Amino acid sequence: MRKLFRRVGRLLLFLAPVVVGAAAIGYAVKNQEGPQRLPPEERMTPVRVVTVPAVDVVPRALGYGSVHPGRVWEAVGEVSGTVIYRHPELEKGAILRAGTELLRIDPTDYRLAVAQIEANIRSTEAQLAVLDVRASNTNRSLAIEERSIGLARKELERKRRLVRQGTISQAAVDQEERRVLVEEQAVQNLRNSMSLLPAERSVLEATLDQLKARLETARRDLDRTAIVAPFHCRIAEVNVEQAQFAVQGKVLVVADSLDVAEVTAQVPIGTLLTLVPRDLDLPLDAGAPMPRLREVAGLEAIVRLRTGRGDTEWPARFSRISDTVDRRTRTVGVIVAVDDPYRQVVPGERPPLVKNMYVEVEIRGRPRPGAVVIPRGALYGREVRIAGPDDRLRVREVEADFVQTNFVVVVSGLEAGERVVVSDLPFAVDGMRLAPVEDEEALAALVAEAVGGTPVQ
Repeated sequence: MRKLFRRVGRLLLFLAPVVVGAAAIGYAVKNQEGPQRLPPEERMTPVRVVTVPAVDVVPRALGYGSVHPGRVWEAVGEVSGTVIYRHPELEKGAILRAGTELLRIDPTDYRLAVAQIEANIRSTEAQLAVLDVRASNTNRSLAIEERSIGLARKELERKRRLVRQGTISQAAVDQEERRVLVEEQAVQNLRNSMSLLPAERSVLEATLDQLKARLETARRDLDRTAIVAPFHCRIAEVNVEQAQFAVQGKVLVVADSLDVAEVTAQVPIGTLLTLVPRDLDLPLDAGAPMPRLREVAGLEAIVRLRTGRGDTEWPARFSRISDTVDRRTRTVGVIVAVDDPYRQVVPGERPPLVKNMYVEVEIRGRPRPGAVVIPRGALYGREVRIAGPDDRLRVREVEADFVQTNFVVVVSGLEAGERVVVSDLPFAVDGMRLAPVEDEEALAALVAEAVGGTPVQ
């Protein structure tokens, strides 16, 4: 019995809190108030916006290419012979000044050739002098013979009168006639000699001219035994050693000029066209079209080397456009020139612009004043998203003039001072409410690049 009472007591102790709790819940449910109805509240989407600026935008085109020297000189052996001198610094990579003698071929044979031809010239000149003396002597002899034949003819005429008078015989007249004929033959021989003198002179003068031409050739060959650097250069290749026989026609030395370096950068055709104003007046038949294009379009260039230690830039000039389009990339080669690429070298900081260095080329056109620009990421096809004056989203269609690395130039559909959304909205609904925040950093980067700052890669 006692055990039964204890079990009942424990059961009552368990049920009592349960019953009290259930009663409390029932009372609360019975006396509770209904749910409160709150007015609906529109959600605001936070976005970053940029106030559209109007700036003097600088159109540009970027391309990449390798550096190559403006001039490459190949020293081809113009004469043959043994190399008796080689400059001690004539090695690949050496920098030598203009006028430096690089190689010298043994000139002995060529000096002997010059001396022999000079002797032949002196001999021919002496023959011409002899010819002049002969001409003078023959002329004097002819004058004497002409006087002598005149006297002989008078004597013949006198004897003919005497023979008619019977004073002398016919034999004396015949003898005098023979003497006249002899005199006339002598005069004719002298005249024949005089007529041959101009031909002999012509032959000797032609021989003299030939000898002088051969002498000039021999002297040029003698000068060609010394190979001299034509400009300040960097040696790229050496194919001969001292005491080695140099064969005529063989390339002995290859050198690159230091005054100009060129870069052929491949640039998309569409990007290149943005540099030239659409209303540019450049006649196709104008002389020197490349300098004319550079002047009218205001084209400038910068060569930029990007390294882990920063960017190095060289001012360049637009030189010309390649004659072909690359078949694989559909880009056109634009050639820019850098003057004195070694002048601004700073050891350890600024390297020289050397051959085969891969660089970036930026070509700039004349600034376009008052252009409306927006970040490139704010353009979706032909639409931009605007934060209106009431902070609501407006999707608007615009027309772009051209697209640059990180910005777009807009010509219609957008005005300066409007706020363009630069945040990425997964769900962009026209009219949705926005919580715009000005992105000053994005605006500063946009303006800096648009007016000619270095584009961020």
